[in-house]
Amino acid sequence: MSDLSRLVADELGMPVAQEVSDMAAAIAAKHGAASRAVLFYGSCLREKQLDGLMLDFYLIVSDYAAAFDRCWLATANRLIPPNVFPFASDKLAAKYAVLSEADFARLCDPDADTVSVWARFAQPSRLVWVADSVARGAAVGAVAKAAPTLLALARPMTNGDLLDVWRRGFELTYASELRAESSARPGAVVDADPERYAQFADAISVVPMSREEAEQRWTTLRRRGKIMSVLRLAKATATFAGGIDYLAWKINRHAGTAIAIKPWQRRFPILGGVSLLPRLLRSGAVR
Repeated sequence: MSDLSRLVADELGMPVAQEVSDMAAAIAAKHGAASRAVLFYGSCLREKQLDGLMLDFYLIVSDYAAAFDRCWLATANRLIPPNVFPFASDKLAAKYAVLSEADFARLCDPDADTVSVWARFAQPSRLVWVADSVARGAAVGAVAKAAPTLLALARPMTNGDLLDVWRRGFELTYASELRAESSARPGAVVDADPERYAQFADAISVVPMSREEAEQRWTTLRRRGKIMSVLRLAKATATFAGGIDYLAWKINRHAGTAIAIKPWQRRFPILGGVSLLPRLLRSGAVR
């Protein structure tokens, strides 16, 4: 096992609150034998008090047909990954995204056509439920590709030190999706644990890339990322109960806005979600 793989395995294996583990097991149980792994990620990793927050999980499955009892959900997940669903226990609320093992590995790879997965798993995460040792190895292998992907693409885009490379990388990934966070958020991710990012960077060697090649790649990722963000938003209105209200809550929380959803937008959530985009883009609430 490489130094990077050991770092990833150790980080994924760090303990979490029991209620997080219990929720992960319940999410896995909902999809039966198709479930292979559940990863916990996002800002809630840094929070000790989880009440009132929305926890973020990825459920990794063997294949979509086995994971869903409705054919259209499997097709939607394959064509526009991932599907996202709400989940709640007696104490906590969460959302979880579903990816197959093959798509998870592919979307952490340098050749991935969007940033959405490798950008998240270049950050800390926890493997909070796993079916067996083979699934554990596959999860570690996929996550271990995420940070090198970010650094390879970000390194030509700045002349700063290693931490500046991370910061620049996250700035570029945030600009490649429709994100509600403030402009300070990418830097705050790194500054929350600079030793972790320095340690990971020391364990990573990447193939040098020219500035021109990196700029072309980021241009492509931004264009596709914005399109995919809109498509995922539209799809989430069908898979995520109350999805448009969650969207408004998240934007208000991260961007300090006061968006109120109108009755017609709840009745026609796809049109409602799309109707918000021009105003959000003009105001800078979503970038």
